[in-house]
Amino acid sequence: MDAPKEYRYAESHEWCKLDGDTATVGLTQFAADQLTDITFVELPEVGTAVTAGRSFGEIESVKSAGEMYAPVSGEVVAVNEALKDNPGLINSDPFAGGWIVKVKVSDPAEADGLLDAEAYASMVEAS
Repeated sequence: MDAPKEYRYAESHEWCKLDGDTATVGLTQFAADQLTDITFVELPEVGTAVTAGRSFGEIESVKSAGEMYAPVSGEVVAVNEALKDNPGLINSDPFAGGWIVKVKVSDPAEADGLLDAEAYASMVEAS
């Protein structure tokens, strides 16, 4: 299972990579593989406030539809516009080209409560 060590992970299968006070957020490879072919991603508007653990958008695939949850709280400062035309980027490149949003975090220490790569891998293996 691919889970970069420098990222943090939510139990709901979103990843978060902090760079200063900005977090790039996406869906893990495990989640993308479980969904199979992703066909649609509902992106929030730039300026939207997000709260850790709460839904910030929806994702649909040929297999199912579900919500995406913010791993950290803050304000959306960028969305990955490429996902509008090519949501499959999440399947093919979830940790780079398939990122979903960038969030200016209100409390960077909040990410400390997320799982590290090893804990995330253990959780996935146990499921």
